[in-house]
Amino acid sequence: MTQAVNISLSRRSFLKASGVATGGLVVATSLQGCGSSAKPVPYAKDFQPNAFLQVSAKGDVLFLIPNAEMGQGIKMGLSTLVAEELNMAPAAVETKFAGSHKAYNMPSMGAQITGGSTTIKERFLPLRQAAASVADVMLSAAARDLGVAKSELTLRNKQIVHAGKQYDWAQFIATAKTLPVAESIALKSPKDFTLIGKDRTPRTDAIAKVTGSAEFGMDVKVPNAKVAVVVASPVYGGSVKSFDATNAKSMSGVQHVVTIFNGVAIVADTYWQARQAAKSVSVEWNNPELAKYSNSNLETELQQALDSEEGLNAFEQGDTEKAFAKAKKTHSAQYKAPYLAHATMEPMNCTVQIKNGAMDVWIPTQAPGLAAQVASEHSGISRENIRIHSTFLGGGFGRRAGHDYLAQAAEIALQTGETIQLVWSREDDTQQGYYRPISWVKFDAGLDDAGKLSAWQVKRAGPNVFPYLADEVFGALVPEFLPKGMVDWISKRPYGVFADWTTDHSSVEGLYEDYDIENKTALHETVDPGLRCGFWRSVGHSFSGFFKECFMDEMAHEAGADPVAFRLSHLDGNPRLKRTVELAAEKAGWATPKAGRALGIATHKSFESYVAQVAEVSVSGGQIKVHKVVCVIDCGIAVNPDIVKSQMESGINFGLSAALHQKVTLKDGAIEQSNFHDFQILRMNEAPDIEVHIVQSEEAPTGVGEPGTPPIAAAVANAVFAASGKRLRELPLSMA
Repeated sequence: MTQAVNISLSRRSFLKASGVATGGLVVATSLQGCGSSAKPVPYAKDFQPNAFLQVSAKGDVLFLIPNAEMGQGIKMGLSTLVAEELNMAPAAVETKFAGSHKAYNMPSMGAQITGGSTTIKERFLPLRQAAASVADVMLSAAARDLGVAKSELTLRNKQIVHAGKQYDWAQFIATAKTLPVAESIALKSPKDFTLIGKDRTPRTDAIAKVTGSAEFGMDVKVPNAKVAVVVASPVYGGSVKSFDATNAKSMSGVQHVVTIFNGVAIVADTYWQARQAAKSVSVEWNNPELAKYSNSNLETELQQALDSEEGLNAFEQGDTEKAFAKAKKTHSAQYKAPYLAHATMEPMNCTVQIKNGAMDVWIPTQAPGLAAQVASEHSGISRENIRIHSTFLGGGFGRRAGHDYLAQAAEIALQTGETIQLVWSREDDTQQGYYRPISWVKFDAGLDDAGKLSAWQVKRAGPNVFPYLADEVFGALVPEFLPKGMVDWISKRPYGVFADWTTDHSSVEGLYEDYDIENKTALHETVDPGLRCGFWRSVGHSFSGFFKECFMDEMAHEAGADPVAFRLSHLDGNPRLKRTVELAAEKAGWATPKAGRALGIATHKSFESYVAQVAEVSVSGGQIKVHKVVCVIDCGIAVNPDIVKSQMESGINFGLSAALHQKVTLKDGAIEQSNFHDFQILRMNEAPDIEVHIVQSEEAPTGVGEPGTPPIAAAVANAVFAASGKRLRELPLSMA
């Protein structure tokens, strides 16, 4: 059996441990911000009971949205929470993206980040409490001014109602400002909800997006701004050795050509001028070790890692070795998933203006607080003098938690003295990103005399994500007064820690947790050529869902059991996941597939939500066609059911792009793919019919932005086996 070192540490635990070691790396903050003495106040004359809500003199409610809206429906979802407790329509709540402020930090992350499908889960009670506090203080003010008991008053649509008479609540704001704001108010009972959990409430961002009035990063227009593009090293980590920009400097509209940390920047009056000039720049690069890697030698190292007797122990339960010795039947299989790019519809961009020792940044970002740190690091301007103006995001999927493009823009603005709008091309975006790590796994499992799983061992080989994240974010979490050299040293430590000492949980999450198996072992071996990795939609679950659910199908086959029945027999300890499997099989007509088509099932828990999917597939002429997907999700209380359904559809189509088409490969350290012709997304004619069923629940809400992605590749692969008898163990799926 593989030799294992039994050490494991989650990302959250590592951050907390690091906080202890550095004397305050992670600081807990009040999510509600009700008692904060340093509240953000965009409009100083307005009544601001807490960090999230303001009421103008006219009685208008302004909600400062603390999270990023990247198409996942957070603007609508969070507005629904506020509107529910204020007894008003979500559309009547004015909104503004909050920018960067510590009052908006996510408690689980210690920073202001939108990711991990945490927004609704973590904001569900605090935002309702913030809104309930506003309602309470306004009712208290009205009671005082009207000389009646507060219990005699009700609030609806910004009107205070007493004895059938309505009063505009604006007339009570002056008194409300003099009253204390309670931080804890009884919230509505679910039986009294008029908005939460209700279908067909129009999305508050729909009209702006359809009409083009929604401001994305690319839409920002700052007077006298120049446009910059960067000729970056084709190999991540490379730097400029020498360059010749003689021709570029003479071209129309070109204002500056400067070197920055990872390339040569061309600044011009327009994007087209800058892009054309960039083509004429020749650069000689200092290449890192990554330049020695192509997919061929990287894959050799991955295979050697899976075959070796080494490995860190990520999880252990029971006695797996003993269980294998007693097993009636054993089976092994190996699976592969490639590097992947995020491919957001809006390429990376931002606008930076430095004036009078301060910086303004207009940016589509998932992490405004981290953006301020990166801007500070690359400009030398103190974080307190940097203002982040958040915009809509044209997709995120984890990519916009990184800020390499902002680092570039900050350096260019500092060197040139210009207001800079940096714009990446699609090719830049594909070849200069943060990538989902390449991942290979090997499973071994044993069946007992009853045909049930008695032993389960999985070993994963590939890069880790967390060290690359830590390298960027540690600077935002440590005190600003620490010397840059010390911060750089701290930020580099996780590379070695997660390679040699402990396991990055995102590398193995989802490989072993879901099923009732008495003896389990999960192992990990780090193989990392140095290509920057990042969180990709559903993180490790994006590949572990494929690996684990394909292998479960194989084990069902080895046991001579129906794939649905086999799963159900191992889910007694996971009743919510079991219910999704039962319902998905029922709704998909598992027992009676259509003629010429086959069904495949997969189920997976991620981000505290439970999802099962059945794919209806045909195989003809070596081509895989996905006709329909039935999806069941248990996400606790569905705040906006329509958005939950939309997110399941989104996650399925996103996952199908990866399952059927996408692969990022290396040649001499550089990314070979460049645009949608060779990194293809799902076309409309390929998109299946999708039927989503939400399990009714009164449990606390959990994630929906990411859990729809992990099961889909396995569901399709399992359906292909049912249709053709061929096991597909590598992504993207191919019958060749």
